[in-house]
Amino acid sequence: MALTNQQNISVRELIREKKSKKSTNQIVEKMVPGILFILALISILTTIGIVLTLIFETVTFFSRVSVVEFLTAKEWYPFFEESATYGIGALVSGTLLITVIAIIVAVPIGLAAAIFLSEYASDRTRRIIKPILEVLAGIPTIVYGFFALTFVTPLLQKMVPDLGLFNALSPGIVVGIMIIPMIASLSEDAMSSVPNSMREGALALGSTKFEVTMKVIVPAAMSGIVASFVLGISRAIGETMIVSLAGGATPKLTFDPTESIQTMTAYIVQVSGGDAGFGTTVYYSIYAVGMTLFLFTLILNLLAQYISRRFREEY
Repeated sequence: MALTNQQNISVRELIREKKSKKSTNQIVEKMVPGILFILALISILTTIGIVLTLIFETVTFFSRVSVVEFLTAKEWYPFFEESATYGIGALVSGTLLITVIAIIVAVPIGLAAAIFLSEYASDRTRRIIKPILEVLAGIPTIVYGFFALTFVTPLLQKMVPDLGLFNALSPGIVVGIMIIPMIASLSEDAMSSVPNSMREGALALGSTKFEVTMKVIVPAAMSGIVASFVLGISRAIGETMIVSLAGGATPKLTFDPTESIQTMTAYIVQVSGGDAGFGTTVYYSIYAVGMTLFLFTLILNLLAQYISRRFREEY
C-alpha cells in the first residue's frame, strides 16, 4: 500500500513537472518571434536612418551646388572658396580605374583558385590551402595600404621608371589581391554545390577532367560565380585605406594608371580628417559623394541578385 502511494506521488510529480516545462516552452515559443522581429526591425531602421541622413545632407549640398555642375564638370577642387568646382567625374574615374585594375587581377586568380580547390585538389590539400587563402580576408586594409606604398610601388617603379610614388596601378593591384579570397571562396562554394552525378555522367561519356570542369561545372555554377564577381567589384569600389595611402589625393579625370588619382572613398577620408568645417559646402560634399557611392554599390548588388535569379538552375 505504501509503495502504491509513493508511485502515485511520483506520477503526479512527473505530470506537474511536464506541465511546468510545457508552460515554459510555450512562453519561450511566444517570445522568440517577437525578439527576432525586434532584431530584424533594428537592422531595417538603421538602414533607413543611414539612407535618410545621406538624402537630407545631399539635398543641402545641392541647394548650394548645381546638380548640372556636379554631373558634368570635369574638375573637383572643393577647397578653393572663390573658384570651387564640384565635378564628380574626377572622383568617379579614379574609383573606376582602381576597380578595373583590381578586377583584372582578382578575377582570373580567384576563379583559377576556386577551380583548383573544387575540382583538382585533394581533401587534405583543400583543408590546408583554403584557410591560408582566406587569411588574406582577415588582414586589415591599412596593412594592405602600407604594403602597396612601401613594397608594391617601389617594385613597380623598377619596371615603370616614370611611375610616381602615388599612382593608381599599385593600389589597384593590391585591392585585387585583397578581394581574391572573396571571389575564390564564393566561386568554390558554388562549384562544390554542383551535384557529383553531373561530374560522373560527363566523365562516363569520355570527357576529360578539364572538359568536365569548363563545360559542365563552371556553366552550372555560373550564377554563383558571376555573383562573386559582382560582390568583388562592390568591395573594390568601396575600398578606403589602400587607395587613401597609395593612390594619392589628386582628383583627376584620367584613366592613366601611372598617375596620381583620388577615389570617392579617399576624398571622404580626407574631408573627414578635419580639412573642412562643419556646415560648409565642402563638409556637405562628402554626403553627395557618399550618396553617389551608395548608388553605385546598390546598383551592383541589385545586379548580383538579378544575375543569381536569372541564371540559377535547379537540380
